[in-house]
Amino acid sequence: MATAPDAFRAPITTPRRVLRLSSGLATADGAGVRLTRLIGTPQQPPVDPFLMLDAFGTERPQDYIAGFPPHPHRGFETVTYMLAGRMRHRDNQGGEGLLVPGSVQWMTAGRGIVHSEMPEQVEGEMRGFQLWVNLPARDKMQAPRYQDIAPERLPVLQLGADGTVLSTAPGGATLEVTAPEAVAAVKVIAGEFAGIEGPVQAVATQPVFLDFHLRPGAALAVPLPPGHNAFVHVFGGALVLPAGVGKTEVAAGQLAVLSDGDGLPLQAGAQGARLILVAGRPIGEPVAWHGPFVMNTAEEIRQAIADYQAGRF
Repeated sequence: MATAPDAFRAPITTPRRVLRLSSGLATADGAGVRLTRLIGTPQQPPVDPFLMLDAFGTERPQDYIAGFPPHPHRGFETVTYMLAGRMRHRDNQGGEGLLVPGSVQWMTAGRGIVHSEMPEQVEGEMRGFQLWVNLPARDKMQAPRYQDIAPERLPVLQLGADGTVLSTAPGGATLEVTAPEAVAAVKVIAGEFAGIEGPVQAVATQPVFLDFHLRPGAALAVPLPPGHNAFVHVFGGALVLPAGVGKTEVAAGQLAVLSDGDGLPLQAGAQGARLILVAGRPIGEPVAWHGPFVMNTAEEIRQAIADYQAGRF
């Protein structure tokens, strides 16, 4: 698809570039759910404030049916974004919600929460992401809270070749480029894009979480807050990004950690591209991490374990 000549550059003055490119590590979590860990591995350590990113995607019920039975968290936030399937969240603070295709759950564990995430299907595809976002020391012991965000609360923008917004509509189960003259569609989950705010409220790290669908060959310039750490994960097609003095292709299944700058030039490959672009303000504090507990010191981790064992969550 033809694109405007300047679409790959404007309005960015300091383009972000690929610092590290990695593929995920196949693993299992919960009661045996098969997934790919993209951040939080020896190959791709945490990207402050992002501790971990898991991608799950399978049509085999045996890969997901056991789900994630009740388990604790303290000191950070979990973000689940569903692309396909149905998952029920329940927690010991009274929170409950059904994750359906296109929906988001943003849970702030704070001083302690026990929750479960269990499939509400016995066949068909289950696909999505879970992101762990750290909290600064001042917020780690805040009261837990749970944001259950239905697909229709997530704005979807249809974008022209010059980056102009052609239309805005409520989100749905899928993200598609629908306007004939559009080259891309973007769903705004957190942060701001083209003056449109996502529904997630997460002040501590001022996150940006965007889901893009680009038509083949489409080019787009995406502003990002300078100073935020950022990454791109491509889960369909391929993407061309700046890297050093040239460009690099990010294939489906790969994650690219980005340099600082005021925006990112995206260019889809011949098959188009599906990707999430995530950015957040770094915390810059020591991290003590033991399983489901993320604090600042080893003593705080020991206290978290003791509090959970004593039923104080």
